[in-house]
Amino acid sequence: MATVDTVTTTGVASSAANTTNAQAQLSEDFSQFLTLLTTQLQNQDPLSPMDSTEFTNQLVQFSQVEQQINSNAKLDNLVALQLSSISTVALGYVGMDISYVSSDMNFDGTNPVEINFALGSEAVTSKINIYDEEGELVYSKDAPKNVGTNSYTWNGTDSNGNALPAGTYTVKIDALDKAGTAIDNSTVVSGHVKGIETQNGVVYVLVGDRAVPLASIVNATTPEQTAAETDTTTDATT
Repeated sequence: MATVDTVTTTGVASSAANTTNAQAQLSEDFSQFLTLLTTQLQNQDPLSPMDSTEFTNQLVQFSQVEQQINSNAKLDNLVALQLSSISTVALGYVGMDISYVSSDMNFDGTNPVEINFALGSEAVTSKINIYDEEGELVYSKDAPKNVGTNSYTWNGTDSNGNALPAGTYTVKIDALDKAGTAIDNSTVVSGHVKGIETQNGVVYVLVGDRAVPLASIVNATTPEQTAAETDTTTDATT
């Protein structure tokens, strides 16, 4: 069974806390209002009773505020239920290898990273360029030129075959057609999910130190399935 390394939540808990604080403040204000009203009624001049219109208006305002706070509390509960459901789905990815749409990828220092990219047309020249966290080009090699989906496996080395440290790297495909025009492309990278995280009501899975939204995930396999796959293009430097 997969171990969840990280589960964090923010945003929703803060919203619920704000609603609770608002309810407590309203209760305190209403108690003070009733105390003031009772005191004034006890000390009013029987021959010249005070006008109740103002107090009636204030009671109406308190009622309206209370209804709004209760509505917010119900919305918070609905959001929490939805988040719980989505988080359950996200937990299912923990311990799995996923492919997700991104130009940024996490390298754990050991396992090769599978990179898939789609070309809108046939390329005459195609290069895969990988940059480190400082934006320095560390790897550049020829890449597949076929129209449609192409695969490439990067084993975590620089262009000279030297091992690179673990971290976040950015991949860019530079492909040109026969007219010398840049070809539009998108990249899908892979990584191992170690936990989940929520930020402001959005659920992410954690791949290394990267938070990946669920909507970006295009494929998920167990590590055993990943190891058995042999239909990718392997970097010649391995």
